Amino acid sequence: MAETKREIERKYEASAPGGKLPSLSKVAGVSSVIDKGVTELDATYYDTADLRLAAASRTLRRRTGGDDAGWHLKLPVAAGVRDEVRAPLSATVPRALSGLVRSRIRALPLIPVVRLRSARDVRHLVDADGALLAEVSIDTVDAERLTEGGGTSSWTEIEVELADGVDPAFLDKVEKRLRKAGVQPSKSASKLARALAETGSVTPKKGRTPKPVTAGDHVLSYLRAQRDALVELDPAVRQDLPDSVHQMRVATRRMRSAFRSYAKVLDRAVTDPIGAELKWLAGELGLDRDREVLTERIQSAVAELPRQLVVGPVRTRLRTWSAARRSGSRRHVIAVLDGRRYLALLDTLDALLADPPLKAAAAKEPAQVLEKVVARDRAKLGRLIGQALEAAPGEDRDLALHEARKKAKRTRYAAEAARPALGAAAAEEMRHMKMLQGLLGDHQDSVMTRIALREIAGQAQAAGESSFTYGLLYGREEQRAAIAEAALPEAWDPAMPDLTERAERLLRAAALERAAHRQAAAARAEAEGAALGG
Repeated sequence: MAETKREIERKYEASAPGGKLPSLSKVAGVSSVIDKGVTELDATYYDTADLRLAAASRTLRRRTGGDDAGWHLKLPVAAGVRDEVRAPLSATVPRALSGLVRSRIRALPLIPVVRLRSARDVRHLVDADGALLAEVSIDTVDAERLTEGGGTSSWTEIEVELADGVDPAFLDKVEKRLRKAGVQPSKSASKLARALAETGSVTPKKGRTPKPVTAGDHVLSYLRAQRDALVELDPAVRQDLPDSVHQMRVATRRMRSAFRSYAKVLDRAVTDPIGAELKWLAGELGLDRDREVLTERIQSAVAELPRQLVVGPVRTRLRTWSAARRSGSRRHVIAVLDGRRYLALLDTLDALLADPPLKAAAAKEPAQVLEKVVARDRAKLGRLIGQALEAAPGEDRDLALHEARKKAKRTRYAAEAARPALGAAAAEEMRHMKMLQGLLGDHQDSVMTRIALREIAGQAQAAGESSFTYGLLYGREEQRAAIAEAALPEAWDPAMPDLTERAERLLRAAALERAAHRQAAAARAEAEGAALGG
């Protein structure tokens, strides 16, 4: 089973093999420096033959020696910060780790590429209470390239790793002392990067995308960013990190939207089948997510109600309703991400970006093409909003407003793709569309919540339970939808910013009202608890 540890460290050059560590006892906050002795480490690094992991600043190794022997996968978080995912020693790469790099390696095998043998001389910096602040080591490294044509190299480096829970600013204090002693930061981001650079002719190269010039360049740049987001988010989704599924679905929507909006730039005969696969992926990712969001919304609404208005086993009924429709989403999602169809989709996106099906408009000036696309999408949105508000209240209007919501999202994404070329005008369009999307989204959430409440109320009645609370919540959801509908005509007209601001104020007022209800509910619960305790 894999576990994850956040690693915050800095590396420094040592003047010569076996170089001495400067005294660190005078670093602010350090009470003593404890010599922990020398540990022998032996690590074999795995990658594809074309070093895809190294090119993406990922490292996968099998290491023996030390107190953390096992398999380690390091994923970059920020400069000097990495998440190290660990798994027990085994003869082959654990599935728990190979899955986390699947979106990068695809079907390619992982092979040994570098072996590093290190003598690690360790010091612990501790405070007056004996608590560990940081581990400082002098690593004498022997590197061997294991692939064809490889060589060897040796060097010595200093590594400073922050202890868990310590303020990262402590590393600045250590660095100040090291620099004063003439020690300079390492030129390599990792031991593997240095080993690859010094032991063989083939080193990983990160592709550089030229600055967009044409309309086609801008659209492809936007699509490339979304493809990269899919690949980047893949391990986060597998680890079930917060918001990762949502963000991955957003990347699929952005690509599908760009394919449709910029049909005069990219041939839809090629992009439509890819868009269909992206829609499939978004659906698989959201199998349980939409119901989870609905459940959270209803649970929050119940928590806001005074105790006397929660009639019957409402919370139990809600849990039963939610659990009955779970599909084991995490296992399902991982199976999808390991499947051939998803990996084929990633390969197809790579091929599209490498050899795009450009149409004549792709070669034109960006403003000439992109501005027209955004204006056209905005005009279509206006017609949809008009049709929706002309429809009679009820299901027809709800469906029409849902279509308007999707068009607002597409207009926003079209402006997002055009922003590097159109600047402030596109940014303002994005802001306006985001506000409209929020307004229409709140309306659609209310529609879906009312459908769920009717279903739950029916189940409660069939079980002989009161449906009073569900009816009350239904009425509140109707009111929220009415607020959104009332704000929409004024919010739509971009020529009247005062009205747009009014719509935003309405949304903020509704949010503040919900927050006030939650605070009141919490206060009542606290008072009731105190009374019971008395």
